[in-house]
Amino acid sequence: MLDTAIKGQLKAYLERLQRPIELVAALDNSAKGQEMRALLQDILECSDKVSLRETDTFTRIPSFAIGLPGETPRIHFAGLPMGHEFTSLILALLQAGGYPPKVEADVIEQIKNLDVELNFETYISLSCHNCPDVVQALNLMAVLNPKIRHTMIDGALFQKEVEARQIMAVPTVYLNGQPFGSGRMELGQILAKVDTGTAARD
Repeated sequence: MLDTAIKGQLKAYLERLQRPIELVAALDNSAKGQEMRALLQDILECSDKVSLRETDTFTRIPSFAIGLPGETPRIHFAGLPMGHEFTSLILALLQAGGYPPKVEADVIEQIKNLDVELNFETYISLSCHNCPDVVQALNLMAVLNPKIRHTMIDGALFQKEVEARQIMAVPTVYLNGQPFGSGRMELGQILAKVDTGTAARD
């Protein structure tokens, strides 16, 4: 799936993993399912800290998730995070594996203090320039807080969902099944919308 140069870069990145991580995959025999299997196999070959487990419990197939062994994973990729989203995949692997994010300490604290169940879904296209910022921000929130989940959804792969939800542009984010926002969003903007306790703390 990955060419030799990209695989070499990925191997170098994954040397920074501080703890074991687990990939959990729901795959099928479709072309995309087989491509996803190949991608996950490439990731496995790049680090002995990465393991793979298959499941049939995910609602979207093919998809995979990144988490810690023995825990329910909170970062999901319903689609192949290639193109602009490849960086999102690398950061998710590193951050799940304990690599410290390049974010201010007070922002990390704010994310950890969110005391509400948040299930984000982001519809993207692999050619979208603004999508990775949103995906990476929400993935980071999911890494830092066990009450937060995030799924990146490739609209081209899950066309029926896109039509059912009448999604006209990417990125489009849903929170707990309801429209949350669309277009470019920074981490701070997302936090401002979900953290109702900010004003009280100020």
